[in-house]
Amino acid sequence: MKTVATFLLLLPRNIIVVLLRIYRAVISPLYGDVCRYYPSCSGYGLQAVQEHGVIVGGFLAARRVARCHPWAAGGIDDVPRRQPARYGLTRFGFVVPAGHGKA
Repeated sequence: MKTVATFLLLLPRNIIVVLLRIYRAVISPLYGDVCRYYPSCSGYGLQAVQEHGVIVGGFLAARRVARCHPWAAGGIDDVPRRQPARYGLTRFGFVVPAGHGKA
């Protein structure tokens, strides 16, 4: 039962991961390398959702996009890490429980 609850808890996060991965594979290459920050805004959003979840990660990603404009200084802007990490990642980027064999 705990496994089902964890799956349902992580489902919205993993749906957003799939949508961001599709965006990064299909739409992002059309823009080229125009981002002033590293990682790019879509990469930052992906990491933020993986690390903090849909609500907090979405807020961090929206704040980052709002800071991205032609007059921004740019540079390295990493996602703040949650200590301790509660979940692991698969090779594709899905969020799984930390004790899961695929993390």
